[in-house]
Amino acid sequence: MSPRKSWLIGSAALAVAVYALVWIGYALQWNWLLTIDSSWLDTMYRYGVRHRGWVIAWNVFCTVLGPTVFRLLTLVVIIFSLVRRNVRVAFFLLISVELSGLISEIAKYAANRPRPATALVVAPSTAFPSGHALGVMVGVLALLTVALPVMRGPLRAWLVALGAVTVIAIGIGRVVLNVHHASDVLAGWALGYAYFAACLLMIPPTRPVTVTDETPAALGTAH
Repeated sequence: MSPRKSWLIGSAALAVAVYALVWIGYALQWNWLLTIDSSWLDTMYRYGVRHRGWVIAWNVFCTVLGPTVFRLLTLVVIIFSLVRRNVRVAFFLLISVELSGLISEIAKYAANRPRPATALVVAPSTAFPSGHALGVMVGVLALLTVALPVMRGPLRAWLVALGAVTVIAIGIGRVVLNVHHASDVLAGWALGYAYFAACLLMIPPTRPVTVTDETPAALGTAH
């Protein structure tokens, strides 16, 4: 087993453990977890009710960079990949990004945690895990996986940094809007990463490089 594969399996197992721990904590009503959740919500709620512009700005941000937008962007990349006959990339993105919403809804149904009563904007469905945190985590990681091999120089570092900031900011935004507890967001990140890692292990978007390959496979060239 390659070091990369071992690392993916280990990190995914850790993410699943974090998700399970947070779910158990919510189900058993652990005091320390409830205290953290309520503290974050109370602080953000008090500020939000006094600054409606702040709430509107975060709501727009979470909509513009939400999971739906990432799925639409990914759909464009899937179509482009199919036109270039790169089925590996298209199938990887289809399973990981486009089906992440289904994973989110199944997880929400299983936990059935109500939204915070202090929600500052309307949000459908239940709270645990955060669909925004999960969907954006998967979307960012999957698109970076496809894009980075064809990028050059410092642009790769900038894309990674932008992706990390987006994932973190979306998670914070859901707590700012009081539509999620902090533990919902943590669970969304954890499950999102675990699902992405599983997809990457099962459906790698590029073929393995062998000693006969002169260059690694790039987007639009693998068949």
